[in-house]
Amino acid sequence: MEHVLITGGSRGIGAATVRLFAARGFRVSFFYCQSQQAAAALAAETGATAVCCDVADESAVTKAIDALPAVDILINNAAISHVGLISQISPEHWDRLFDVNVKGIYYTVRAVLPAMLRRQAGCIVNVASMWGQTGASCEAAYSATKGAVIALSKALAQELAPSGIRVNAVSPGVIATDMNAHLSAEELRDLAEQTPLGRIGRPEEVAEAIFYLARASFVTGQNLAVNGGFVI
Repeated sequence: MEHVLITGGSRGIGAATVRLFAARGFRVSFFYCQSQQAAAALAAETGATAVCCDVADESAVTKAIDALPAVDILINNAAISHVGLISQISPEHWDRLFDVNVKGIYYTVRAVLPAMLRRQAGCIVNVASMWGQTGASCEAAYSATKGAVIALSKALAQELAPSGIRVNAVSPGVIATDMNAHLSAEELRDLAEQTPLGRIGRPEEVAEAIFYLARASFVTGQNLAVNGGFVI
């Protein structure tokens, strides 16, 4: 049974991905940072293993992954955001976004790679964003981190393909998750109107795209847009 590790797995896209892989017969572990109650409920619901781990803490990531079975599929979903003018974000908060959204991927990839390299097989899917493709006003730091995730995914795909390890990214559009809970009903309606499919996306739809990339054995180095046509 293949083992899947999903970071940021207790809510939103991560939780939908945990449910999907568990329902399809995979052994699932997931990291969470603060949502202990939600993580416990999800673990009880799906049979997945919940692990409290801040992906921005290298030693915590290494310790957590060393305690788990070898990871066959790594899904890097953990992320935080910031909305506001660039003049309003402190250097500390800017660094925190990069620590979680980019360094977190670096730490998890480094931790799972030895076992993948020994097996000459593995799959990594990184969750980016359409704002990493286009940039978003008042989300400069978040956009910058997600652009880095896309570039990192493409670079790793080239580096690791000779070892049988595939690396891809997904770039969600506006999805109904806690990350967008700050948006008003009017703002959500406006974003839905800007989306050619005419609605906001669901976490389950992103999870399906992640699952596709996890099983698509001849696909690597790609960034799959899941945005309803918002960015083409």
